Amino acid sequence: MTAELTANAITHGRVPGRDFRLGLTVIPPGMLRMEVSDARRDRGLPAPAELGAAPLDSEGGRGLLLVDALAADWGIDRSDPVLKTVWCSIALDARPFSPVECRRHVV
Repeated sequence: MTAELTANAITHGRVPGRDFRLGLTVIPPGMLRMEVSDARRDRGLPAPAELGAAPLDSEGGRGLLLVDALAADWGIDRSDPVLKTVWCSIALDARPFSPVECRRHVV
C-alpha cells in the first residue's frame, strides 16, 4: 500500500523541483498509518466508481482498488494549504513471529 501511494505521488502529484513526503505512524492500539503528501493539492482522488475501471489490458489503474481492499481505512487530507496527503491505515498484528514463520516470510 505504501508503494502504491508513493507511486501515485510520483506519477500524478509531482511538481518540478518538489518531491513527496512519506510518513509512517503507529497509532495505539495497534494501527499503522501511512501518509504520502505531494504538492498537487488541486488533484484529488478518482471517484469510487472509477476505482478499478482501468481497461483489462492496462498496466496500471488498479492500485487504489488494492488499497481500498486491504486498508482498514483510507482517504485524502487537504488541511495543509500547499499539500495533498493520501493516507491509509492497517491493523498491526501484535503476535510475534516464531523462527519457523520468519523463514516462510523470507523472499
